Amino acid sequence: MWDSIRNVYCVGRNYKAHAEELGNELPKEPMLFTKPTHALTAMDGGTIPVPGNRGEVHYEAELVLHIGSAYEPGKRADLLVDRFAFGLDLTLRDVQSVIKSKGTPWLPAKGFLRSATLGEWMPFPGTAALAEKDFTLTRNGIEVQRGNVSRMIFDIQTILDFCAEHYGIGPGDVIYTGTPEGVGAVQDGDRFELAWGGEPAGSCSIKLV
Repeated sequence: MWDSIRNVYCVGRNYKAHAEELGNELPKEPMLFTKPTHALTAMDGGTIPVPGNRGEVHYEAELVLHIGSAYEPGKRADLLVDRFAFGLDLTLRDVQSVIKSKGTPWLPAKGFLRSATLGEWMPFPGTAALAEKDFTLTRNGIEVQRGNVSRMIFDIQTILDFCAEHYGIGPGDVIYTGTPEGVGAVQDGDRFELAWGGEPAGSCSIKLV
């Protein structure tokens, strides 16, 4: 599965409360950026090293979709997505603030090595079933984020259609769908655990190097 991943798309500002907590305007259409496939790393209980000398590193818990079949206009999300997982979109927040002020691309803040963690892939249950349970992120045993796809600004179908129209999607592509409120700075040695409906969905420790 990992070797077959082609493109890594990410949706920014897809939860109203998260956009507001960072003082950002709400987007009028899906706001997409990409990460290199080299940014992907397994959230399998181990320790993940990330840059600790470039300002704050923020955690952002997200639902991640895996595209399993070819896109055609009108094709429903339940037929396009074959697996899902949860992961962290790690962000160099201070770096991002600088490059946003300059209007330059987000790659240095979003695309560094191991900036896209992924928990275990699970069979996609359908968009309706996905909304029946919250996903959560705990940090050192304390819940810091809780999200539900029903609170997305742009739903899964809208994201897929927009991405396909403007950039193209196909088998092997993955999409990080945005983070709810509660993001914050990582401290060296922090332990993160993701869950969906209370069931474990990935864990790791972060080492700042």
